[in-house]
Amino acid sequence: MGHSQTARSQDYLAHSANSIGVPHRLRDHLCSVAALAKQHADGCRWADEAALAGLLHDLGKYGDRFQARLQGKDSGLDHWSQGAWLALVEHKAVAAALAIQGHHIGLQYLSKDALCGLELRKLAQNHPLQLDLSHVDLNDLKVRLIADGLTPQAPENTLCGKALDSRLDRMLDVRMLFSALVDADFLDTEAHFNANENGKQYRQMGPELDADKALAVLLNHVEDLQRSTRAAGAVGQVRASLQQACLHAAEKATGLFTLTAPTGSGKTVAMLAFALAHARKHGLRRVVIVIPYLSIIEQTAEIYRDIFGRRFGDEYVLEHHSLAGSGAEQNRTDNEGNRTEDPERRRRLLAENWDAPLIVTTSVQMLESVFSNRPSACRKLHRLARSVILFDEVQTLPTSLAVPTLAALSHLAHTYGSSVVFATATQPAFSHLHETVRKHCVEGWRPREIVPEPAKLFTRLLRVDVNWGEPERTLSWKAIAEQLVHHPQALCIVNLKRHAKELWELLQENDALHLSTNLCPGHRRDVLATVRQLLKDQNPVRLIATQCIEAGVDVDFPAVYRAYAPLDAIIQAAGRCNREGMRTKLGQVYVFLPEEERYPPGGGYEQAAQVTKMLFKREGRTRMALDDVDFITGYYRELYGIAGINQHPKTRALLKYITAGAFPEIAREYRLIEQDTINIVVPYDPYFDEYQRLCELAGKSGLTRDWIKHARPLTVGWFRPKSDDPIWDSLLPVQQFRHGRRDTQEDWFIYAVKEHYHGTLGLSPPGALNSWIA
Repeated sequence: MGHSQTARSQDYLAHSANSIGVPHRLRDHLCSVAALAKQHADGCRWADEAALAGLLHDLGKYGDRFQARLQGKDSGLDHWSQGAWLALVEHKAVAAALAIQGHHIGLQYLSKDALCGLELRKLAQNHPLQLDLSHVDLNDLKVRLIADGLTPQAPENTLCGKALDSRLDRMLDVRMLFSALVDADFLDTEAHFNANENGKQYRQMGPELDADKALAVLLNHVEDLQRSTRAAGAVGQVRASLQQACLHAAEKATGLFTLTAPTGSGKTVAMLAFALAHARKHGLRRVVIVIPYLSIIEQTAEIYRDIFGRRFGDEYVLEHHSLAGSGAEQNRTDNEGNRTEDPERRRRLLAENWDAPLIVTTSVQMLESVFSNRPSACRKLHRLARSVILFDEVQTLPTSLAVPTLAALSHLAHTYGSSVVFATATQPAFSHLHETVRKHCVEGWRPREIVPEPAKLFTRLLRVDVNWGEPERTLSWKAIAEQLVHHPQALCIVNLKRHAKELWELLQENDALHLSTNLCPGHRRDVLATVRQLLKDQNPVRLIATQCIEAGVDVDFPAVYRAYAPLDAIIQAAGRCNREGMRTKLGQVYVFLPEEERYPPGGGYEQAAQVTKMLFKREGRTRMALDDVDFITGYYRELYGIAGINQHPKTRALLKYITAGAFPEIAREYRLIEQDTINIVVPYDPYFDEYQRLCELAGKSGLTRDWIKHARPLTVGWFRPKSDDPIWDSLLPVQQFRHGRRDTQEDWFIYAVKEHYHGTLGLSPPGALNSWIA
């Protein structure tokens, strides 16, 4: 190749100029992404394949039409298929090809036919996305790549080898490589656009986990709690026993664990002690705490920040959930690679890559990412390698998703040097699924129990007497209200927000309080602070709540009423009664059937509630033992038998798509929550100045990470309303401003009518209560 061609090669660009007028050279971008992707894959046998993916992911940008696109002279281009085809035909790197193909449009299909569809001549004639190739001749692109001093090397080990059969474990491996690539790509692109006179500015790396020091800080915190506790001696002994069991089990090899402990036994802190001691023993990189409910994630994150923030700084604990602004992901793409701000680029701008020692996240964020095909959702997955992943209240996992979820987590633990812990007071009976899980992951599901004899912990924590109402005898809301009035301090938990509203209205003259997710987090914190103070001062307090209070909320009532529900929900409700064991007599739990027996839609919740009723009819009052581990296990076996966990339509659909290697369909089908949600910033009166400041900032700078962080205490999650819902008249969209352009945003809104935020009931638009979200 002559000198003139070599000189010309220096002019190929990956991205247009940044704010200081410097364009992004393609050679620099490919080198950086290859190095970062290999770094993200450190310790994985496919690290070289990840580097190859990084080197080839934007090969099509060497095309003349793409370079013209950066000057605004062309559009509608595919610049990724060329690199994917080269990885496939010359290097037999199937996973790299899929990752390159998917780094803008999402992972597609692991099948021979789909991969053959990457042939450039076929795409040039009939592109499935109606795009043009930025360049059709692969040899031209290779010449320009080599002229830029870049020569791709075939990896010694490829993830898929010669096999193209699709399995769940192999698909997870592909997502992990995909994660390494897309995180590297975005970090380097972000660094270019954030550049200053000193060059590219990479996002500051998160602090490393110092497990030894973090464990010492945690244990000192526990000692302080023990000195100041109001808990009865038996409760304190159980908490100490649980902590010792966790520290002892932490010495075991990495893998799968269960932690079965009663509510109020200090599980939240004890399992973190296990994680830190385990990380210290095995040199693990981070701890991920996975929680099912947004309503309790704030409390858990706040506890951990209080413990570690003063010693290690604000960046030590990352709270990441649906309020991070990711929203529903569509199959749209920013295929131009410059300043275009479509939803995918916006999501990747806002997405977290979990570069922190302690991550507190939701089941939705964690598990749907493990089965996603989108770049923004998968971006963080490589961070799960060599980590401790703690699932709290794991009984909330839908039965229809159990088999693929267990298989994926088992593979993650055994292949990537991680440990997965399922922690709950009501441990689901997943052990009998071992053989089924083995069909999708050779290790199957054989966790080790952290507590040697969990039944003893339950026996020592007998704190309540449960009064079971007849499941055929309904009570009116008026009758329930009358019963609650007879208790100076009582909590009543119902299944629907509408029920909570009706009952509260009957009790409002008695100064009853209300708690549901119609209240923003700041409002919920204020309500709970009031409740705790009234309880402490022995003053009257009656709280009407939805399920949002059941898991992880530390309140201690002498009497708790619970509408018939899944057994695990009733056990969690009982955990809010005589929690500290300090009362002179047992706490009283009353299980009742309301006059309108309705449950959240979706089927699973109602089905589990019916199993609870069936057990009562069959076993009778005396055998309905909430503190009996064997009884709880029997309940889950009954539930899974009725649910047909191996034959559930969703399970069968997922497994069919896995066999077909269909990444998009799996991502669509694997949903813990069926409906999309939007985030609404509300005018809660005590925070009204902050609300007005957020409104002003939204108009000036739009949606940013910092804006979202400050908006969280005022944000209510809301299932996306139908297009004709009158609530839209009160919603102002928050838009994203980027490089001087405005991108319409569909996930974040400001509620504009102050009068619609009720001081007790929270967000209450006229004519709608968003009634069944709990």
